[in-house]
Amino acid sequence: MQYFAKQYEVAVIGAGHAGIEAGLASARLGCSTIVFTINLDWIGNMPCNPSIGGTSKGHLVREIDALGGEMGKAADKTEIQSRMLNRGKGPAVHSLRAQIDRREYSKYMKHALEKQENLDVKQAEIMDLTRDDQGLWHLTTRLEAEYTAKCVVLATGTFLGGRVYIGDVSYESGPDGMFPATALSAALYKLQIPLRRFKTGTPARVNRRSIDFSVLEVQKGDEATVPFSFDTETPPENKADCYIAYTNEETKRVILENIHTSPLYSGKIHGVGPRYCPSFEDKIMRFPDKQRHQLFVEPCGLDTEELYLQGMSSSLPEAVQLKFLRTIKGLEHVEVMRTAYAIEYDCVDPLALKPSLEFLDLPGLFGAGQFNGSSGYEEAAAQGLIAGINAARRAQGKDPLLLDRASSYIGTLIDDLVTKGCSDPYRMMTSRSEYRLLLRQDNADLRLTDIGREVGLVGDEKYARFVKKREQIEAERRRVQATSVPLSDELHALLVSRETSPLKSGVKLEELLKRPQLDYECLAPFDPTRPDYPPEVFEQVEIELKYEGYIKRQQAQIREMRRLESKQIPEDICYDTIDGLRLEAREKLGKIRPQNVGQASRISGVSPADISVLLIYLAKEGV
Repeated sequence: MQYFAKQYEVAVIGAGHAGIEAGLASARLGCSTIVFTINLDWIGNMPCNPSIGGTSKGHLVREIDALGGEMGKAADKTEIQSRMLNRGKGPAVHSLRAQIDRREYSKYMKHALEKQENLDVKQAEIMDLTRDDQGLWHLTTRLEAEYTAKCVVLATGTFLGGRVYIGDVSYESGPDGMFPATALSAALYKLQIPLRRFKTGTPARVNRRSIDFSVLEVQKGDEATVPFSFDTETPPENKADCYIAYTNEETKRVILENIHTSPLYSGKIHGVGPRYCPSFEDKIMRFPDKQRHQLFVEPCGLDTEELYLQGMSSSLPEAVQLKFLRTIKGLEHVEVMRTAYAIEYDCVDPLALKPSLEFLDLPGLFGAGQFNGSSGYEEAAAQGLIAGINAARRAQGKDPLLLDRASSYIGTLIDDLVTKGCSDPYRMMTSRSEYRLLLRQDNADLRLTDIGREVGLVGDEKYARFVKKREQIEAERRRVQATSVPLSDELHALLVSRETSPLKSGVKLEELLKRPQLDYECLAPFDPTRPDYPPEVFEQVEIELKYEGYIKRQQAQIREMRRLESKQIPEDICYDTIDGLRLEAREKLGKIRPQNVGQASRISGVSPADISVLLIYLAKEGV
């Protein structure tokens, strides 16, 4: 029997990493909010790898935290091993990665939703979604309850039209054996939302007792760990080890002999898979000359014997999976607890979205996470945070929060999706940002905390700590500029030992810190006035000094980019009437409907000549 249940300002469909951040952000901004999930016990689930962070993804997590999101805090509370990646390279690509206790993470996030004011959590499958003439959204559950909301965030992950493939076996399913969301796809088609099929996959989970760790390479966590959240005062502890194993020629032979049984190569899977995280059989076919591949044996938690085989995603038949796994040294007697699978799902063409993540033609409807064509927990959470903020701001009659490419990796991620689109699941990488020297994970708070405060997600205590840190950085920068270091035999010996040019006279501390061979630690004996500041203060000053020239160059590029971003394009502009625009440019501009000239300049198929024509037209129109 159909009945009206309740009205909200914001409704979120899905309680994965995108849905969690969207729901929390909306509720924390004062909107009555509801989050729907197919299963309450699977909130914040990690159906693929049990980890948070990684190259560029660690940047996203720290940016989420700086803006007032939850992922960083949850990761710090539930991590079991922490490592800083790319330490041998420059600070722009240093990225934090942590192994997570997946059940504890889910438990943390479920409780965070449950105790959040203004937020209800409901186990229900949404079957229908419509919008009435007054602009109110109506959501109908499988149990025939009707809810209404001013704004809706679609954060369906891989559940939407989900279908699992393992060899010849195929069936409707969400990740981890959950129910899929099948009816909602039909409702979205009725709304004329441009859906397409993407594919992802996950490796087998195996029992710890069946692994011979004595022949594997151990991978320990860092001695000095770094938290994701700027609010975490005590660095997390390493509680578990990871291991590395290697495939061999026999592994390759088993794959090649059975490649015809893979639904990827038999034509059964039509969805487009992730380019940068392919299935193992796809790796063998793409790189036939590679003699071996790494796989990482990682714990799923402290209270389980399940281990995750990172790098071994597969959709081959179960028997073939077992056969090729047992060719690997240390896994000769492996016991598979969960078979690897591929999963196809429906997602939207993100070119149908605005930079606010609201649909171009459906006011009040937002998309976030894998529904938008991205991959990864971190990418999902980042979009969920922005979608939740903007859904709440729309419900409250406020302008949206828009982050540009120069502000953050979050801004880069969203701009890439809504401006360039994606032909396969989008994964964030440091190489995607042209401003990566400025968008480091270590300065995420300096870039974004003021924005989080202005929006309303950064509280007094967090902001006070941030302001104190910023003041200390400024004070330390002034101190090193003013502090002189006299020439001495000891300083000369240090410079020679570090293979850097000797001095003929005393020098400012600032000039010494600019040298790549020197740092605060080795200069400590020559710096008796150093204040008792936290290590991150000195880290910021040293990075700014060492990369000062490059930073100034990128800042100049940003000023030019923002000059173009400031030139707004009217929503009702008709590109077909602009003389001089090429046909392809008219089609692309009309489809994507960029909000400013900067965004227009990044659209594939729009040339610099087209931008010049557009600028001349806007000037004539007095825009």
